[in-house]
Amino acid sequence: MKKGDYIWGSALILWILILVIPATRESFMAFTGAHPYLGGFIKFIILATMGDLLGTRLVKGKYVIPNGVVFRAIVWGVIGMMVTLMFTLFMGGAAAAQAKGLLPFEGLSIAQAFFGSAIMNLTFGPMMMLFHKIMDLIIDLKYDNAGKITLSTLVDKVDWHSLVEFSWAKTCTMFWIPAHTVVFMLPSEIRVLVSAFLSIALGLLLAFAKKEKTVKA
Repeated sequence: MKKGDYIWGSALILWILILVIPATRESFMAFTGAHPYLGGFIKFIILATMGDLLGTRLVKGKYVIPNGVVFRAIVWGVIGMMVTLMFTLFMGGAAAAQAKGLLPFEGLSIAQAFFGSAIMNLTFGPMMMLFHKIMDLIIDLKYDNAGKITLSTLVDKVDWHSLVEFSWAKTCTMFWIPAHTVVFMLPSEIRVLVSAFLSIALGLLLAFAKKEKTVKA
């Protein structure tokens, strides 16, 4: 155990206490209910960044604070705002499609949850991951003083094998579809708690995807 492990673990325990203690949980839920986008931003900026750091720890054996960590955290916050909208959009869309006969099993909650999760993770999911990778590359290039950054440069630097083979083909289908199916079946107030902690897994998985090529080499 390293010093960083104790710090990371303490931060996680603090989050758990906030969400377990009735008074703080109710205050947190009331805040995120009144300000859903800001709530999504805060949850992801903290928890997904923790996932990034944990991924680095597991791959490199130590915690490494990356260049531009504040900017990277802000990117996570923006993703949290996207996810806040997408959860409602895709669940509501799945229910509407079932009502019109465009999807089967109307009224069956597990079917609605599965359809909402599957469609979200096969459409929005890949684009969100690409957005995250592009933003990470921009931050990397800025700190490397790489000069003018163009869209063509960014496209060339994307590790498409890792993105498509790992992030899209594996995590979207084998992890996120079943995970979000379960999340979407939970009551809305519990869904918020679970999705907040899933953002740690999101940061962890994307960190592994980013480093997979280096690890294999």
